[in-house]
Amino acid sequence: MSEGFGAGHTQAAYALSESLRILSSDIETHVLELGSFLHPTLAPWIFTAYRKTVMTQPKLYGLVYRSQYKKSLNRFAQLALHRLFYAQTAEVIRRLEPDAIVCTHPFPNAVVSRLKRSGLGVPLCTVITDYDAHGTWVSPEVNKYLVSTPGVKQKLTGRGVRPEAIEVTGIPVHPNFWKHHNREELRKHYGLKPIPTVLIMGGGWGLLKESEFLPDLLRWRDQIQLVVCLGSNQKAMAALSADPRFQHENVRLLGFTREIDQWMEVSDLLITKPGGMTCTEGLAKGIPMLFYKPIPGQEEENLQYFTQHGFGEPIKSAETIDHWFGLLLEQYPELSKRRSDAAAGRGNRPYRPYHCSYSIIKLLEHHRPASIGQSQHAPALSL
Repeated sequence: MSEGFGAGHTQAAYALSESLRILSSDIETHVLELGSFLHPTLAPWIFTAYRKTVMTQPKLYGLVYRSQYKKSLNRFAQLALHRLFYAQTAEVIRRLEPDAIVCTHPFPNAVVSRLKRSGLGVPLCTVITDYDAHGTWVSPEVNKYLVSTPGVKQKLTGRGVRPEAIEVTGIPVHPNFWKHHNREELRKHYGLKPIPTVLIMGGGWGLLKESEFLPDLLRWRDQIQLVVCLGSNQKAMAALSADPRFQHENVRLLGFTREIDQWMEVSDLLITKPGGMTCTEGLAKGIPMLFYKPIPGQEEENLQYFTQHGFGEPIKSAETIDHWFGLLLEQYPELSKRRSDAAAGRGNRPYRPYHCSYSIIKLLEHHRPASIGQSQHAPALSL
């Protein structure tokens, strides 16, 4: 169960769904965005209001995030969730008869926790999809927390969660990010030149269009390929397509795609907002990252983690871009080989993208030991 406040939560849910079915042929999965599923008319209004708040008043969002940082959902929020979801969610669970429930967003997590307090016996697994642990994730009814880092585990134990109920697995990414592709073949497939390539993401919410660093990127377009991913944002696509600065043979405007794993692999540098999901996908592909415009709150924590561990750095000025783009040009053969090694898993990557799914399989085996077996087609992966 997920919720549609940003794409990352549901992406994590679908990543788990796909990987669980790959790793075990005996597992059936269902992904539900609870609000959209139960209230298809109301949910889009709520999500639109949330998105507008984040885009136009990020400081207000950050203030709310920090004011509730160490708290569970307040009584008003719990009452609202109870009225909107409680009975219908109980009916969905009764019909599906799941052996386990996995939540990738705090709201369905709170709803299922309340059902467990009323007698629901299904184990609840909570996957925290950022590099921080907000208080709204915490509930004593959760059987297992799967978290991104030891630091997040420490924050949870500081809020009273039992250490044995927390496992550090990393955030799940789609199995496509487990695969290695030949970069030269990908270049030919996408019609790219054999020169440094930079992937720029974050345009889906319209935040990229307002970024002050775009002119600094475009100054390098004669020497470096720029792939700008705008997702499903047709308004941003139309605006940038009409902008003469983007009408260049080395600038590619990319709409919605299910091949972002391949675009990451063929690129030499990723420029993105520090969302938990995108950063983890970049980590899985071993691509260096530059970060812009973090949303106050969880994205600031994500930025801090990735910066401290040397996986990327924030764009502080044009000098940051000039430094990295200069490196791409001066050391391209060496950096290109390093990218290929990282994408193939030969680098020293700290992230095992299938770990989260294996942990859920172990939870299922504990509750139904005779029913879960590894698929004959599952990759032989060692934990």
